Amino acid sequence: MNGVVLISGNGSNLQSIINHSTAIDLDIKAVISNDSKAYGLKRAGCANIPTHTLSHKHFSSREKFDQALSNIINQYNPEIVILDGFMRILSAEFTHQYSGKMLNIHPSLLPKFQGLNTHQRVIEAKENQHGVSIHFVTEQLDGGPIIAQASVDVIDTDTTESLAKRVLFEEHKLFPKVIHWFTEGRLKLEKNHAMLDGKVL
Repeated sequence: MNGVVLISGNGSNLQSIINHSTAIDLDIKAVISNDSKAYGLKRAGCANIPTHTLSHKHFSSREKFDQALSNIINQYNPEIVILDGFMRILSAEFTHQYSGKMLNIHPSLLPKFQGLNTHQRVIEAKENQHGVSIHFVTEQLDGGPIIAQASVDVIDTDTTESLAKRVLFEEHKLFPKVIHWFTEGRLKLEKNHAMLDGKVL
């Protein structure tokens, strides 16, 4: 299945997806970033995947950026659009355009800790559990139907770095697995519900 990946930073999940791409029936046609310094662009280059950079700073509105972004995406006719740490709030029009085929990974157990700095916020809130969520993207920030989650224990000695490292380990396992559900045709968005094998998740 043809896919496009959107990134803003390191792209460690992108690397995991690249490593598993054959096994999960995914052909990554392009990697797009809003930051030309994103290390994930180098990861894509090493895998001979076409890359594009589109800075949101060059656009007068969110909608104009999103239109330019969709123009690049649509060159590749992707059946799946994967957000790997893409640090942009997307317009309603953009999310509607790719409804049902856009997946996002978020470092918290949603609906808890939407937004940024999740690891630090979890520690400050003295939570016992933290983790990662993968969900369909809708116009509600980090609020689309949840597909899958993986959790880790929060321990007393955790720093943001140590906690982030354990969460990333789970991310790298879970994201390829969920993408494979989609490429197999088992995962769908129906009436704002994530469905796997015809059952609501």
